[in-house]
Amino acid sequence: MLRITTEQKRGRTTLTVEGRLAGAWVQALDDCWRRLSASAPADKFQVNLCGVSFIDHAGKLLLTEIHRQGGHLVANGCLNQAVIDEIIAAAESEKHLRREPREKNPPIIFWLFVAGLVLSPAVLRAQDAAAPAAIRLTLDRAVALALKQNPQAQIAVLTAAQSEQDRAVARAALLPQAELRVADDVVRFNLEDQFGSRFPGFPQHIGPFQQFNAGPSFGMPILDLTLWRRWQAAREQASASLAQSRATREQVILLVASQYLGCLRATADVKAAQSRLALAQALYDLAADLQKQGVGTSIDTLRSNVELQNEKQRLIQSQAGMQTALYGLSRLLNLDPRQPIELADELGFSETPEYGAEESLTRAYAQRSELRAIEAQIRAANNARRAARESRLPALRVDGFWNYSGVSAPSAIPAYEYVASANMPLFTGGRIRAAVTRAGLEVQKLEQQRADLRNQVALEVKTALVTLTSARSEVQVANLGVGLAQEEVSQARDRFKSGVANNIEVVTAQDALARANDNQIAALYRFNQARADLARGLGEIEQLYAK
Repeated sequence: MLRITTEQKRGRTTLTVEGRLAGAWVQALDDCWRRLSASAPADKFQVNLCGVSFIDHAGKLLLTEIHRQGGHLVANGCLNQAVIDEIIAAAESEKHLRREPREKNPPIIFWLFVAGLVLSPAVLRAQDAAAPAAIRLTLDRAVALALKQNPQAQIAVLTAAQSEQDRAVARAALLPQAELRVADDVVRFNLEDQFGSRFPGFPQHIGPFQQFNAGPSFGMPILDLTLWRRWQAAREQASASLAQSRATREQVILLVASQYLGCLRATADVKAAQSRLALAQALYDLAADLQKQGVGTSIDTLRSNVELQNEKQRLIQSQAGMQTALYGLSRLLNLDPRQPIELADELGFSETPEYGAEESLTRAYAQRSELRAIEAQIRAANNARRAARESRLPALRVDGFWNYSGVSAPSAIPAYEYVASANMPLFTGGRIRAAVTRAGLEVQKLEQQRADLRNQVALEVKTALVTLTSARSEVQVANLGVGLAQEEVSQARDRFKSGVANNIEVVTAQDALARANDNQIAALYRFNQARADLARGLGEIEQLYAK
């Protein structure tokens, strides 16, 4: 779907494009552009692509042609901006080629120009096939993209919007209703069909005769507690949907934050593996040099080579894990699968205030969107139960009409009817009792769900507090362990280089450093993940990450 709107402002025409610029919609934009550019210079046009979610190959070709004719392209967002930058760069490159001196070898310039015309479609296809520029993401930026593009977040917003419209529909039943009707009928009755037999001396039919009616009719409830309770229930359901939408947003933020932290951990693993590989390569080179000098032995060189190959294997595994984690992040952000991702943040330690368990539970019970949603659902169910119970009471209404009525339009005269009525059910076959019982069961079910949800929230908060406290201590111990392991490697390397010991000590120190690096990265990851889990448990994750 593509939406194109035109705006004239200060002598410039702006085409605002929203949706997917792909397939048949490219031709729609092309037709609109050519129709408008035929009546004004091309340099007076601007194409706003901020609302475009996807551009295919044909769309890029059309935008290239618009830019070549002087149209100004405006984009917002990494993907669209990358496409526009690519088009502008290609145009600048073409202009640079055209600025070459023409007086030198004119035939060569001519043939180059002809070759450019022939090969330009192939060049554009090659540019389209090339990988787009990498998008550099911070954690805040990733969360913002997810809230804007993640399908689950968007579905939750649409569901809340639907509930709001349901509330408007329920409210409309309490307001006056009016309609206008105009009818001109021709009627003929069969007396035998109406009474079952013929009457002697009377014709078999009556008519035909004409009936004309034109005028408004109206109706309005004066006192109907059932409609009032249904509107209250719909209002509470709208509040529940809005709270559930916020809960979905918070869940999406937690997923993105966890995936981003996983990507940071995988990136740190790659960096640590590269550092260990460089160290293993240097130790292998040292062992080989000592063997050539007759100081070292072949077993030392072989042992260093084995450790070098192990580090190469660890690096390959770490790189594969990093790519897999980045693919998962791209999926959560709903990015183009061809769009590379670069992480702008690094895995680090951020001091977090310590919370008490009771204080944390109080804040969680007051702020969690899931608890607010189920409280609103319970209120809606109670209103539905009252509506079923109060349907036994009388309902007062006012109805009527005023219209012109006659056998034809010229002969019509004013006619009207105003009715005040009271309706009260006498016998419904147990329908009202069953509806009340069913609504009561719904309230009990929701109360059980609320109790279970409160226990789940308490478990999440307490678990996150314990994990955060433990991870904070783990980070301190792991940092100390890395420093000691690096010192051990340095001393073992000096001892081996001096010939005091063989490289068994070096290999052992390398393994200790690898374990220390893994422990440090894992501790930092657990700390940051526990920090995110605690914010989610307290209902504060959006304030922490969605800035």
